[in-house]
Amino acid sequence: MMKQLFLFILTAFFAKISFAQELRLHDAVSIALKNSFNLQIGKNNVDIAAINNNYGIAGGLPYVVGTASDNQQITSIVQKYSDPTYNKTSNNESANVLAVGLTGSVLLYNGQRVTTAKGRLGVIEDQAKQQLNSRALVLAYNVMLKYYDIVRQQSYAKTLQLSIDASKQKLDIVKAQQGVGLANNADLFQAQVDLNTQTQNLQAQQLIIDQDKTDLLTLLTLNPDSTIVIRDTIMVEKNIQLSPILDAVQQNPDIVAANQQVVINQHIEKEVAALRYPSLSFSAGYNLASTKNAAGFSLLNEAYGPFAGVNLAVPIFNGTIYKRQQQIAGINSRNAELLKDTLALGYASIVIKNFQAYQNNLQQLEMAVQNYDLSSKLLNLVVQRFQLRQATIVDVKNAQQSFENAGFLLVNVSYAAKSAEIQLKRLANQLSF
Repeated sequence: MMKQLFLFILTAFFAKISFAQELRLHDAVSIALKNSFNLQIGKNNVDIAAINNNYGIAGGLPYVVGTASDNQQITSIVQKYSDPTYNKTSNNESANVLAVGLTGSVLLYNGQRVTTAKGRLGVIEDQAKQQLNSRALVLAYNVMLKYYDIVRQQSYAKTLQLSIDASKQKLDIVKAQQGVGLANNADLFQAQVDLNTQTQNLQAQQLIIDQDKTDLLTLLTLNPDSTIVIRDTIMVEKNIQLSPILDAVQQNPDIVAANQQVVINQHIEKEVAALRYPSLSFSAGYNLASTKNAAGFSLLNEAYGPFAGVNLAVPIFNGTIYKRQQQIAGINSRNAELLKDTLALGYASIVIKNFQAYQNNLQQLEMAVQNYDLSSKLLNLVVQRFQLRQATIVDVKNAQQSFENAGFLLVNVSYAAKSAEIQLKRLANQLSF
């Protein structure tokens, strides 16, 4: 029974490995952009803005309305005239009143309010597209950061594994030396404790990797317990310049959308100002009115025919409401301009700080690579000296600690430089995905 259970667990383990899918950065970003609920909402907002971007919404298309009513009545009539012979009295007589009308009107002039409103709706549609682009940039940025964080954590796990290999070699050396009476139990116990501690550190590191993968799968809108394999290294682009990035920040979707908000508010200001102008419209239609009475002086009364007319409305005074609305709209336009300038200044500040971090980490990266190579050579040398009994077990442990610290520093500096690079490209709207 235990043998069958072991075979089942072993089969399930290898089946899970066989179904693990290798994930590349480009594929991860593509999947995230395809599956994101947030982007779907953004696309729906673009569709809404496109539907609203219409002359009918702006009030520039003709307006046609049809009306009809048919009322059946029961009336009692008392009619008295100067000539009593015409007097009429009836009770509960039926009467029918029918009214049908068709009216069409078209706006001829209202201070260019329609044109301004249509322009505003067009800018709103463009702004929705920029906001969608911003969402896509932020999502790609987050996916890239998480992807490279997994690469970072896996790189550190490899460093821990190399240190564990050295600990195993150290333990084997101690056992061999103890076998010939050249080592004591203290060295054996210390070597075993060091190996156990490093194995626990590696297990803890694996937990960090697994949780990072879960976070990445969540960003991709995939099943969080899916199995993925990432085999990659952190390669930092080393030729980024500050000036082109600062110039390109003006093309960031957030900055463009802020500029468009200024234009939208300016359109609103013009629309409010147009309320103070005369409004001229043309209307035409056809009316039919029919009244039938079962009793009374008039048994049938019908009026029908077409009509046409020009309507002019001139605002003279409404308690300064339009004037004050225009003033408020002007203040909102200035506020939008200030918000845009604030956003641009903030983005410029973020660019400069990230560029400083980028340059600093590039400088550290060269030294970190050298230290990692040196610490690796030092560890190998100390293990060899330990085997020849020219170094103590403490010397090996110190060399291992230096090697792990150098590996940790190398992957962290590489990740920090890559993060700054990705942030600079996002702000400059130059992320490739």
